[in-house]
Amino acid sequence: MHYETKILPADAAGITEAAELLRKGEIVAIPTETVYGLAADALNEEAVRAVYEAKGRPSDNPMIVHIAEIPDIYKYAENVPDIAIRLAEAFSPGPLTMVLPKKDIIPPATSGGLDTVGLRIPANAAARAVIKECGRPLAAPSANLSGSPSPTQLRHVMADMEGRIPAVLDGGDCAVGVESTVVCFDENGGVCVLRPGFISPADIEEIAGEGKVYLARGVTEQLDISEKVLSPGMKYKHYSPKADIVIVDGDYDKFIAYTADKLDSTAALMVFDNDPCGGGNVIRYGATSGEQAHMLFSALRRADEEGYTRVYARCPEKKGVGLAVYNRLLRAAGFEVIKL
Repeated sequence: MHYETKILPADAAGITEAAELLRKGEIVAIPTETVYGLAADALNEEAVRAVYEAKGRPSDNPMIVHIAEIPDIYKYAENVPDIAIRLAEAFSPGPLTMVLPKKDIIPPATSGGLDTVGLRIPANAAARAVIKECGRPLAAPSANLSGSPSPTQLRHVMADMEGRIPAVLDGGDCAVGVESTVVCFDENGGVCVLRPGFISPADIEEIAGEGKVYLARGVTEQLDISEKVLSPGMKYKHYSPKADIVIVDGDYDKFIAYTADKLDSTAALMVFDNDPCGGGNVIRYGATSGEQAHMLFSALRRADEEGYTRVYARCPEKKGVGLAVYNRLLRAAGFEVIKL
């Protein structure tokens, strides 16, 4: 179905219209603090399937369900451990998703056929207002075509979704820029990070306790296509522009020496803001890890907008928020890393 995609302001009238569409089983792209989400009623299996269709998303890739407040966790999850509530109290509203055993009210289409569900409370005020007004939890994967860089600006959403969905709620640029941190819990009180984000493993350890936080294998390793995953963004190639991305892991001088004979009009360097290189084939994506998280997806989209077919990206640091940036770049690059 082709739509005349309407851009709604993120004011009271726009929020009301977005909520009405969602209650009718339609899809609306909404802003969050991380990226724009392609929202649908999480309890409406037909609406959720329409999201998979609009994105071209594999149906075994679970969706994150967005809720309005902490008590809502108990509406959709069971056997909720104490540590989950402590993390929610510490980091919600915010970019934290917790994977928990789901209640039957969550349909299989939303959970990707799993018996768990990822729940989060977005920090974006407009997103929470829509959830409250429509009175439904919202399944909201990133509002982009599956596999392409996530949208952090309205124009990114329109580039991928115009004609595919009825409406977009215009919330301006997203503040964080990488998707939420996703965690699950083991029977020993441990917290497993399935997908790193703005909330780092160290941040979580401050609440969970020393030695209680660990990374899932899929964070820095490529998983087999047949493996089941609890979080989106773990298995399939994600966040990737049309251009081939190659991560180059080494200091600046080695990076420049390695790429010196590889640059032409079709290739670009993706570097930090404080790197001294110049020229027309340079894409910058921030000086600090926080800036890189905010700018990463825009930089990847710029590669396509400027017609590059290959991009050599400087490797970010692999701790704190930098781990989230590295995780996204790994998937954009199909795990192609040149270690110098």
